[in-house]
Amino acid sequence: MLKKNTVTKYSEASIKVLKGLNPVKQRPGMYTRTENPLHIIQEVIDNACDEALDGYGKEILVTLHDDGSVSVEDDGRGIPIGLHPEEGVSVIEIVFTRLHAGGKFDTTNGRAYAFSGGLHGVGVSVSNALSTRLAVTVWRENRVSNIEFSGGDVSVVLNSRPVKSGEKKSGTRVTVWPDQKYFHSLQLPIGELQCLLRSKAVLLPGVRLTLLQEKKSQTQSWFYEQGLHSYLLELLNSVEPLIPFFEGGRFASDNKDGFVEGEGAAWSVAWTEEGETVRESYVNLIPTPAGGTHESGLREGIFQAVHGFIEFHNLHPKGVKILPEDVFSRVSFVLSLKVRDPQFQGQTKERLNNRDAIRLVSSFIRPALELWLNHHVEYGKKLAELVIRQAQERTRALKKIEKKKSSSVVILPGKLTDCETTDIMRNELFLVEGDSAGGSAKMGRDKEYQAILPLRGKLLNTWETERDRLFSNNEVHDISVAIGVDPHGPKDDLDLSNLRYGKICILSDADVDGSHIQVLLLTLFFRHFPKLITQGHIFVARPPLYRVDVGARGKKPVQKYYVLDESELSVILEKLRKDGVKKNELSINRFKGLGEMSAVQLWETTMNPNTRRLSPIALGQLDFDMTVTSMNMLMAKAKSAHRRSWLESKGNEIEADIY
Repeated sequence: MLKKNTVTKYSEASIKVLKGLNPVKQRPGMYTRTENPLHIIQEVIDNACDEALDGYGKEILVTLHDDGSVSVEDDGRGIPIGLHPEEGVSVIEIVFTRLHAGGKFDTTNGRAYAFSGGLHGVGVSVSNALSTRLAVTVWRENRVSNIEFSGGDVSVVLNSRPVKSGEKKSGTRVTVWPDQKYFHSLQLPIGELQCLLRSKAVLLPGVRLTLLQEKKSQTQSWFYEQGLHSYLLELLNSVEPLIPFFEGGRFASDNKDGFVEGEGAAWSVAWTEEGETVRESYVNLIPTPAGGTHESGLREGIFQAVHGFIEFHNLHPKGVKILPEDVFSRVSFVLSLKVRDPQFQGQTKERLNNRDAIRLVSSFIRPALELWLNHHVEYGKKLAELVIRQAQERTRALKKIEKKKSSSVVILPGKLTDCETTDIMRNELFLVEGDSAGGSAKMGRDKEYQAILPLRGKLLNTWETERDRLFSNNEVHDISVAIGVDPHGPKDDLDLSNLRYGKICILSDADVDGSHIQVLLLTLFFRHFPKLITQGHIFVARPPLYRVDVGARGKKPVQKYYVLDESELSVILEKLRKDGVKKNELSINRFKGLGEMSAVQLWETTMNPNTRRLSPIALGQLDFDMTVTSMNMLMAKAKSAHRRSWLESKGNEIEADIY
């Protein structure tokens, strides 16, 4: 006799609304990294640096106290302590206890910060939520004020007194006691913290950053008068550059070309013939280790300038094609970008997504490098020799691969539209959802190095499929034959010399079904082609969800914006509003799928290396075995009960990291 299942009551009372800082406490992983508290300390440091970035303050002191707390003190303007005109609560309390509240949302001409990295308004409130205690001292307007919080709530109400003779006049000190229950370890990675403070000092010439460790009675200070030059020289670690550093910076003086006054970039670039290349980029002082559109702009500007120099001086040898990687392979750089409204990928801000940043950096750096090369022709010719040598070595290596492969015959899938070149370092294969989108991709691609393989319907869930039965599925068979790699395990001694494409890009609709297809393909690659992931060959293309069209206004031509998601749409609309665009002067179109996009649109937004958003897929912070355990729970048929339990308890905590 079947037992009757217990019915869980689902009613209006089942819907819970998390208020205040409770969303952070329940789902900390959505707001910060939880391996250690460094990121919540960085949020406080970033606020102090934003003050210095806008010209307020010259000293920032970070102290690691004996009791495990960390304090960050600056000599900026000090956080306002008066009552908020609308909320009726002290501003300092709002800043530390409410999400999406801060001084960086203001978009008026009198905004408190012209440029800053903290635009989400969740930084220090997250730091407060994930701490057992947080204390703030503010020196402002000849008064010193104190307030304390416990578990995110006010524990010592705001109190204020006049500044004593000889006492500090302005600034803020925030002391944080991280809460053990939210982090795997409370031990701060000192090396990462030191690198962070050093890089901030580089990007803030004339500002001194100091780290005091009370336990060791040790003090370190970073102060760079020469800024990027000194830093890059230090990073190169005595490796001699081929030519002198190419350095400079340019910032917009008005709204010409759509750039806001003050937006621009500073850079220091070096070419070396040996040793490791070093590359660091920042946006409004925020480090972007995963790069983004500003690095794409740097790459484009440098390539166009160097390639133009080679052509102008007739240095180009016959039969050798110079590609961007030939120019960029031996480049080391430090890039610092300033933009009014940066759009980062995620709260941890490791990658910049602003599409305009490509044009901003490229249009500023290209003419500067062209001018520099033509004023230093001998250096330009030495650089040209290096670039041509890189191109020749790449061509010779390619011929060896072609000779090795010439003895074998491969019958490629009939629906594969292959590319012309066999240069593995350059070739790209797009796995496209549906025949309709596949047709647009074929017409819009660069046929020289981009191949298209359309997929019909949703792929098989291959997590539990045995290797010898994989090819019974036509889609899996065609993918394997097209890429030239057989299914394998993580410990197999596999030779990837038959790999036909350096980049294998998943291209699906920007909707739930498209995300499902991405998950199924990533499952296939992780389970049966893991070395393609570990060696960096798998990518996810990110097509736009919206297009915003703005009609011609006076002397201003028609404008067109491709928008990734709802968050970016709101930023674009706010930017247009500031530019005086009225609602009836623009139209918003939502793409239902890739098949709805023309070949030109698909190229502009998703396939053009200079403007697309292509996210590399890599293993996360878990080791391989732990990742397998997690994937087994998520994808195995027999684990449905575990999966349901996980979704009920932690579903809201996880943000699928497929982008």
